[in-house]
Amino acid sequence: MTHPHAHPASPAAGVQGTTLARVAPSDLHRRLAADLGEAARAWLDRALDEAATHPGTHGPVSVWELRLAEAGRRCGPEHADPVRVLILHAARADADALTRVYAQGTAAERRAVLYALPHLVSGPEALPLVEDALRTNDTRLLAAAVGPYAARHLPAHAWRHAVLKCLFTGVPVAEVADLDRRAHGDTELARMLGDYADERTAAGRAVPDDLHRVLTLTGPTPTPPADPGSRGFDGKES
Repeated sequence: MTHPHAHPASPAAGVQGTTLARVAPSDLHRRLAADLGEAARAWLDRALDEAATHPGTHGPVSVWELRLAEAGRRCGPEHADPVRVLILHAARADADALTRVYAQGTAAERRAVLYALPHLVSGPEALPLVEDALRTNDTRLLAAAVGPYAARHLPAHAWRHAVLKCLFTGVPVAEVADLDRRAHGDTELARMLGDYADERTAAGRAVPDDLHRVLTLTGPTPTPPADPGSRGFDGKES
């Protein structure tokens, strides 16, 4: 998994999963600028200027929301996720705007909303979006849902089921933000993992390696520090 302290010259296309929620926008923009062609780079700069200048709702759909829909065509599908995150941040989208984009958007636009949540919404009011994503079987949406916002706000019972959902669907638990801290000493999570392992063994199916990793984390070891990657877009600890 790419870390937020990677060299700025790293291609933006390599910044995926919950890492997108942990990279400062200035770094993300710099990576994109180095990786995009001239026309795509000019389009992105215009889109960010529009979003910053007209962040609210203007008519049925804001200009910046239209740009979210164009991101893949204008900048290439491999760059669309970070482009959308930057536009959402430039528009200073609040919980209501993010909810609207999530409800009306494609799966790709929903991912961008989930990546942007920890930097744009300080409280738990956007949890319904995370909960909706966790009900799907779209692995990319699931991976986006278990980022820093979920780590910060998802209640224990729902968070445990999110970890199990990752195991069910094959989403790497490395995507689960702040996993070490939240799993530490969680005996209920350990019980749920043990039950799942027993079910798979009884059915003659292999137990995922990730399950053993999480089960180890639930043990009574010294409390780990908070996830160093859970930082805001300004690079400060959230």
